[in-house]
Amino acid sequence: MKVTTTARHCELDPEVRTFVQQRLERLLRYFRDPRDLMEAHVVVAAEKYRHSAEVTLKLRRGEFVGREQADDPRAAVELAASRIEAQIRRDKGKRLDRKRAGRGRLGASAAEATPAPGEAALESGLDDETFDDVPDRPENGGPGRRPMED
Repeated sequence: MKVTTTARHCELDPEVRTFVQQRLERLLRYFRDPRDLMEAHVVVAAEKYRHSAEVTLKLRRGEFVGREQADDPRAAVELAASRIEAQIRRDKGKRLDRKRAGRGRLGASAAEATPAPGEAALESGLDDETFDDVPDRPENGGPGRRPMED
């Protein structure tokens, strides 16, 4: 992953730059293929007494942006990176939920729609013995449906 850092109205120490690199590399664990994370651009700006950090991650399927402010440039980068991490987790969760729902929907609905033959009678509280005394059935001596005779 290519990480570009830009400092506006301030100077970034080499240790802050290495911290940025290490912190953004921790985001690779959310991706199956490290090549999905194309590049990262970090802009740290000093405004009076505070530092603001803007972290932009470019992926194959879009980008994530996190902006935060803190007294220290390192803390601002940490807050912005944690914000992006939350966005990545949310996006990954949505994608996995959609994938799981699409896969299980057909199998689950078909199984729920057609209960086993004995289950329908048991769920309704009826069984085979309940229909033994119904006079309309041919086996009980009632008229019922009978084959036509010639």
